[in-house]
Amino acid sequence: MHPKEFKKRLHHDNLVTAIREAEQKTTGEIRVIISHKHVEAPVTEAQNEFMRLGMANSPHRNGVLIFVAPRAHKFAVIGDTAVHEKCGDAFWQKLAEAMTEYFRKSEFTEGIIHGVQKAGELLAEHFPK
Repeated sequence: MHPKEFKKRLHHDNLVTAIREAEQKTTGEIRVIISHKHVEAPVTEAQNEFMRLGMANSPHRNGVLIFVAPRAHKFAVIGDTAVHEKCGDAFWQKLAEAMTEYFRKSEFTEGIIHGVQKAGELLAEHFPK
């Protein structure tokens, strides 16, 4: 799917609200990036974006990035080192599976919001304000 078409299907205000609500309970940061590129390795691209955005420079190392590449029909959710130490691979795999189910039904906003909410719950538990 073309990124412009994908973005048209998203409910931007709902995404912003979900991120704002999740971040109110934590010192962590959550970002969502919609890539215009056709990517083969979404995790690698997400890691590159994470670094480019300076998310690895946070003092608590508690950022989460949801990276969506609609041209490639791929996505990745990654957390900084402190986040990953708290939850491990199983959390990310379970989250990706749940988001995939939303995406398969073309419920893109809902899938991303689910990711934001789950990441927010994790951050609030381990990095509360």
